[in-house]
Amino acid sequence: MKAVAIRPGTPNSVHLQEIPRPSINEIEGGNGVLVKVLKVGVDATDREIADALYGNAPEGDDYLIIGHECFGVVEEVGANVKRLKPGDFVTATVRRPGGSIYDLIGTNDMTSEETYYERGINLRHGFMTEYFVDDQEYIVRVPEGLSHLHVLQEPMSCAAKAIHQAYEAQRRMKVWSPKVAYVLGSGQIGLLATLSLKLRGLEVFTLSRSEAPNLKASIVEGLEATYVSTKVTPMKELVKQTGKPDLIIDATGFSPIAFEAMECVGHNGVVVWTSITGGDRTTQVPSDKINIEWVLGNKLLLGSVNANRTHFEMGIRDLALGDVMYPGVLSKILTNPVDGMENHAEMMRLLIEDDNALKVYVNVAE
Repeated sequence: MKAVAIRPGTPNSVHLQEIPRPSINEIEGGNGVLVKVLKVGVDATDREIADALYGNAPEGDDYLIIGHECFGVVEEVGANVKRLKPGDFVTATVRRPGGSIYDLIGTNDMTSEETYYERGINLRHGFMTEYFVDDQEYIVRVPEGLSHLHVLQEPMSCAAKAIHQAYEAQRRMKVWSPKVAYVLGSGQIGLLATLSLKLRGLEVFTLSRSEAPNLKASIVEGLEATYVSTKVTPMKELVKQTGKPDLIIDATGFSPIAFEAMECVGHNGVVVWTSITGGDRTTQVPSDKINIEWVLGNKLLLGSVNANRTHFEMGIRDLALGDVMYPGVLSKILTNPVDGMENHAEMMRLLIEDDNALKVYVNVAE
C-alpha cells in the first residue's frame, strides 16, 4: 500500500513509499485495531521535518512516514478490543511509551527520558498511509457528529492539554481564577486554544501579525473573542489597555514573542509555551527585569508538548460544545484539502508558500 514519507536528514525528500499492509496480529494480546485512514492533517511540524530540522526513522528503516494528525474509520478489531468496533470514526494519539515511570502510567507525553517516540515525528511511523494498526489504548473514538471537524482532533488535544496543565499547576495558588488570557498566534492551535479558554469563561485576546479583516480574525470574532493585530497594537501596548493577563498561551512558533510574553504576564500568572522552534534563532531579553518580576510575582513558565488520551477526550468535548455554541465557526479552520497522497507536492507547496492556508489536510480515502 501507499504512504507518504521523508528521508531523515535529507531536505525536501517527501515521496511516495510502498509498504506492506498491516495486520491486527502485529499487536499482542488481541488488542489490535486496524484503521482505514480517511484524512491526515499537516502543519508546521511536518514542514520542519521535511526541511530536515528534526525527525528520525524507526530502527531498521531509512524513511519516516509522516503525518501525526489522523482521522479514520475502524475496519477490524482484535478479540480483546472492547472500546471500539468496525465502523467507528477515530483518531489516534501521537506519543508512544518509553521506559520511564510516566510512560508506564500512560502519560507518555510527560516522559522523563531524553529519547521520545512520536508517530510521524520521531522513531515511529506516522499515519499518512492507507491503513495503520495500533493498540486500542492509543485509538480514540470520535463522535459521528464531529466527523466534519476530522483532523482538528489532534491539534485540539494539544490546546486542551496546555490549558489543563496551567490550571493543574495553579492549584498551588489555592484560589486562582484567571479572568484575562492572551493567545499568541492564530494558527490552528491558537484558534483552538481561544475556543477552550472562551468555554472556560475568560476574556480572550488572540494576537496575530496580520491586520483584520481576514479569515483568522473572523474565526476569533466568531468565537466571541477579540482579535488583535500586533502590527497595529503590539503586545506591550495591549497590556496598557487590558492590564496584564493572568494566562498567556504561546502558539506562534516564533521564540522572540514567546520570551516577550514573560514581560507581559501578571502576578501569579502563567505563560505556557506550546511552540516547537526547530531553528537556531537567538534573541536578547531584559534578564534582570524578568528575573526580579518573576520571583516577586510568583509567575510560572510551563512547557507543554503533545497530549495523551485524557487530553484527546478533553479536546473532543470542547470541540463538541464549541460546535454547538459557535455553529459553523470551527469548520472554517479547515481551509485547504488536497486530494490523494500522490499530490504530496501540492501539500508541501501549500504548507510552504500559501500564507492563507490555515489548515492543510489530505483526503486519503472516502
